[in-house]
Amino acid sequence: MTAGKPGLRRWLAMILALAMIAAACTSADDEGGDTTAPSDDGTTETTAASGGDTDDGGDDATGDTGDSDIKNPGLLVHAADDEPLSLDPAGVEPGEGGETVILQVYERLLEIGPGGPELVPGLATEVPTVDNGLISADGLTYTFPIREGVTFHDGTPLTADDVKYSWDRVMTMSLPESAADVLNDIVAETAVIDDYTFEVTLQKASAAFLNTAVVGMVSSIVSQDAVEANGGIVEGEFNEFMQGNMVGTGPYELAAWNRGENLQLSVYDGYWGTPANLDVRIEIGSTPDVRVLGLRAGDYDTIEADPSFIGEIEGAEGVTIFGEGLTVEPIHIGFNLNIPEGALPEEDTIPTDFFWDPKVRQAFNHAFDYQAFIDGALGGFGDFNPHYIPQGIFGYDPNAPVYDAPDPDRAVELFTEAGYCPEGFTASVITEEANLFEVAALVMKDSLERLPCNITIRVLAVAEAQFDDAHAQDPIEYAMWVKNADPFADPHSYVSSYQHPDGEWGEVHGFANGYADPEAVAELIDAAEVELDPEARAQLYSELQFLLYDDPMWLIAGQEGVVAAYRSWVQGWTSNPLWPRPSIKFALMDK
Repeated sequence: MTAGKPGLRRWLAMILALAMIAAACTSADDEGGDTTAPSDDGTTETTAASGGDTDDGGDDATGDTGDSDIKNPGLLVHAADDEPLSLDPAGVEPGEGGETVILQVYERLLEIGPGGPELVPGLATEVPTVDNGLISADGLTYTFPIREGVTFHDGTPLTADDVKYSWDRVMTMSLPESAADVLNDIVAETAVIDDYTFEVTLQKASAAFLNTAVVGMVSSIVSQDAVEANGGIVEGEFNEFMQGNMVGTGPYELAAWNRGENLQLSVYDGYWGTPANLDVRIEIGSTPDVRVLGLRAGDYDTIEADPSFIGEIEGAEGVTIFGEGLTVEPIHIGFNLNIPEGALPEEDTIPTDFFWDPKVRQAFNHAFDYQAFIDGALGGFGDFNPHYIPQGIFGYDPNAPVYDAPDPDRAVELFTEAGYCPEGFTASVITEEANLFEVAALVMKDSLERLPCNITIRVLAVAEAQFDDAHAQDPIEYAMWVKNADPFADPHSYVSSYQHPDGEWGEVHGFANGYADPEAVAELIDAAEVELDPEARAQLYSELQFLLYDDPMWLIAGQEGVVAAYRSWVQGWTSNPLWPRPSIKFALMDK
């Protein structure tokens, strides 16, 4: 459909309503209602204004205490928004719901710790560095000492053979839509040195190897015995058993998958590390309204949420809202520099080389009302993002320039210099309907159409399946589209995918057609990939962020804030946006 002015008014009215709801909730203490109390850890706890106890993590926030007030003692109930498509690390699609479960049940050689981007030992006992001798001087060979005394959920012992088998399995199967390329594109050879030593040789030095390949869900270690007893490895084919069953080494084992209803995880009594406290039930596919009602009633201990939930949750007794930090999936509007002749909607008047001109791309960025998007659509839970390393990721330079406030005069000046003002133009942007992406498109529409340049932006808000088909085209047959980035833990994954002229989106969008100096961009990205000195590597990324400000290939609407909600009786709740969504580890919690 094409969203015209009535659709825009509807969305802007929704944004205003959300702001008013938030304001009403936060001022409820003036009327003797519930009060909200922000804390140092980023949470906002809602408590009864009539004198109920402020929860310390163990009591119900209504003021009652004791286990009898906690629903489902011994069990953590989490409400998710979708069902996994696969539970197999070799087949799961990045960002898909299966990664949530893989994070809890399987383990990797290294893990991202709860406190931030730093790596900690997992099934390997040390994090390889050049200094400790576990990375060779040329940066090509990584040695991982494997933890002894670890058993899989089927009772078999973990050895280096299982590690090699798990990695080789992923690369051999090389399944479509999986993250197999994370290993295939960098690993030259794997080797077992002895029962508890695993070695990897890379195709080329890569400073991103540990933060991308090693900690990724695709690199989870599976039981060789379990796989071989259930179909083994077949190149290019899914393993039906592994898609629906799990045999890992983690603190949880899969108890049941009742499709369309729930997933059940049991505490693994033979776990080598700190044991989990609670069994887990993941409720599948509940609507946002059902999740909110279930949390308020205490039927759910945690729910998958986003900023749009705040108005419905804030003020609820016994509920804690967490709103600290940022996700690592910036919401972006893509500019297409590779439009096929005759492919655009007939209403569009722009030429196919419209975005080749950096003045046009800069004008779009200067016109966009970023603060309105962050304050409205994200409810204030968000921040600005440079082009294109998210805050919270190594290499982010807080001093790099960002587009953070509309500058309509500069936008008009640039459109005029490019020959599109006051003559104007019509261009379409395709997006999924009824979500933050559509709101970003509508904010762009409003921002550009208020300029005195006779501009029309047509927002084509379509069903998810229709958008996915359009988004998967190569080349894409629209001038612009809206989505969010895939989450990564290393800057190279972002800049290689979203900025490199020969990268995933650089090729699809034809970045080489528009960059003033595509070779300079490529050289900076390639140099940073192999630079093992952290300070030197950070400097390369800083240079890149300054360069891409003047030569933007995206409009970054904002970096969404981390928003979660849980019952105040939950203890040990910890979030890290570098973990697969919903960015929590159940084993750390108790109640």
